[in-house]
Amino acid sequence: MADVLPLVEARLRSALGEPDARAAVTFLGTDRIEVLRFPALGQEGDVVRYATLGMSAQPMADPTAALADPVKGPRAELVLSVRAGAADTDKVLRPLAVLAASPQVEGVIVAPGASLDVGEPLWPGAPFTSVLVAEPGGLVEDLELDAPLDPVRFLPLLPMTPNEAAWKRVHGAPALQERWLTHGTDLRDPSRRSVPLD
Repeated sequence: MADVLPLVEARLRSALGEPDARAAVTFLGTDRIEVLRFPALGQEGDVVRYATLGMSAQPMADPTAALADPVKGPRAELVLSVRAGAADTDKVLRPLAVLAASPQVEGVIVAPGASLDVGEPLWPGAPFTSVLVAEPGGLVEDLELDAPLDPVRFLPLLPMTPNEAAWKRVHGAPALQERWLTHGTDLRDPSRRSVPLD
């Protein structure tokens, strides 16, 4: 079985450029997860991106299955985009690694529309403790793998305030995204306030 991680890293580099920093985290009983930092480029000169590398090494298993399939199943990495310089967002590396390890640790399948909560601010002083998993394909294209492996999807993460996360649980992800759109919310602002929810 070919190691998918070199292919994943090559796809990230072709889409986001060269990483200028990387950190590795290993949790007990899990594979090593790296988080790569990609500096701001081109037109979006102030947006820094963080991408996980390692989550896609194994397919995500259905938590109700008796045995995890070592080959088939969805594969993903996580991508977070934030404006640089307004907060110490580099401290997000460990929370991102925690989220990327959640399929192995908790047996969950991370998919668009899901909420992921780290239970603490994503970085010092951040008004967010959770993220909404958005649809892939915009920033980094899916990476097709040889059959029977599923493609690797690069899932954007949208930080949510606790109020937004609670509102999303009741009304659903599309309703929250619609609200963000209606109010012109800058989802990359690391210190933004909650969108009006009444």
